[in-house]
Formats: sequence, C-alpha cells, structure tokens
Amino acid sequence: MPRTAFKRALVTGASAGIGAEYARQLAAAGTDLVLTARRLDRLEDLAAELRARHGVKIEVVPADLSKDDGLSRVEKALAADPAIDLLVNNAGYGGRTGFLRGETADHLDMVRVHVDAAVRLTKAVLPGMIARGRGAVINVSSVAAFSPASGAQYSGTKSFLVMFSENLRTELRSKGIVVQALCPGLTHTEFHAAARQDLSRVPEMFWRTASYVVRVSLRRLGGRVVCIPGWENKAAAFLMRCPLTAGLVRAAGRSRIVRERSGKGD
Repeated sequence: MPRTAFKRALVTGASAGIGAEYARQLAAAGTDLVLTARRLDRLEDLAAELRARHGVKIEVVPADLSKDDGLSRVEKALAADPAIDLLVNNAGYGGRTGFLRGETADHLDMVRVHVDAAVRLTKAVLPGMIARGRGAVINVSSVAAFSPASGAQYSGTKSFLVMFSENLRTELRSKGIVVQALCPGLTHTEFHAAARQDLSRVPEMFWRTASYVVRVSLRRLGGRVVCIPGWENKAAAFLMRCPLTAGLVRAAGRSRIVRERSGKGD
C-alpha cells in the first residue's frame, strides 16, 4: 500500500506493464483514477476490472503522447481537474536501433513521449497541487539513465527525467509536493519484446516483477528523489556512477558483444 493516501491520480502509459500496475495498486488503496494510453480497448478492460474489484471512479483518456493533439488532450484534462493529487509520468518505450541507424522522426517521438510529455503534464498539474499544498509527481525513468550502453536516445531521455525530478523536488520543497524518479531495471513486462530485445539469457535473479517495482515506488514516495528497486539495480547504478568503476563500465559498453546484444550496434 502507498505510504500516502491519494484521492485522484492520473497515470500515463496505463494500458500495460508498470503503468497498469500503478493503476491496480492505487485502485486497491481507494484512489480514483484517470488512465491514459494509446490502446483504448486495453484501457477500457482495465478500467472495468478495477471498477468491479475496488469500486473506484475511473476516467479513460485515449491519447498518443508522441502527437501534439494527444498530449494536449491529457494536458487539458489535468488543468481542468484540480482534484488530481498524484501524476505518474509512466508512458515510454525502448529504442529498436542505435542512433545512427534510427530515423530522426523516431528519435523526436521518443523525446516527445519521455521528455515533452513529462514537462508539459507536470506543468499542468502543479497549480492545483500548489493551491492544495499537497501532491506528488512520479517520473518513471530507468537504471539505463546511468548507463553508457543503453542507447543514446533512451538513456539520454531517461537521464533527463532523473535530473528534472531532482531539481524539481528542490524547487517544490516548500510547497508540500514530493517528486520521485523511479529507476527500475529489468522488469517482466511487454517492454523488451516491443523493443525487439531478446534477453532470454539473462538469469531470473536479475529480473523484477512490475508489482514489486510499483510497490517499492509507492512505499518510498516522499523519501529520496531517486528510487531504484532491487539490490541488483542499486549495484549496477553504483558501478556505473562510481569514479573507480565507471571507466570499466564504459569500456565494456563499447564492446561489440554488448552493443549487439542490446540492439544498439551501428
């Protein structure tokens, strides 16, 4: 259960994976929801499930956040709903190629979904939270934010979310609003299949479930800004940032084997 009780939350990318799990755990805690994603059928199925199971009020807003009309639709929904006291910027996806092989339009779509959407939706929700003197924003980043071998676009946009969250928390410290950058590692969702990444050889000990990741996120909300679920992910983040080991990690990331397995070889 979340450490803090929320009355109404908006979750982006709520049709599957970590986003759907946020919806399930928040609904179980009695939180009314606004769910948004591209796939309307999945949103409606999830909304029906949660209404029946928990009796919460749920609004569905289908939107593609890589398109300006979709992002504007969610932005307006936030601005018009001052009761929302939790925003989960979860929408995102992994790159299928490296930067050189990828199309510029695809790179810009990722910036819109990971960066533009987080900035615009956070800006839209904050006035209501500030007026209330209470609220929270969760930006779903990734342990790849600290990695030199996870793709220029993906790691770059996820790194933005970490620093955006860190600095935003400082700016909002006196407003009663908390901010978290959630940085999960390998998680059992549709994410890797959608990015065409074959990680079947990775031992199970390095994987976490979406349920675990979200449970840790909600319990730690209000603590440290950067939340890294799992000892293995904490260790990886430490090794990638520690001055004594970062060079070795970068050297490993430049190897052909690592780049080919991650799908980022150019």
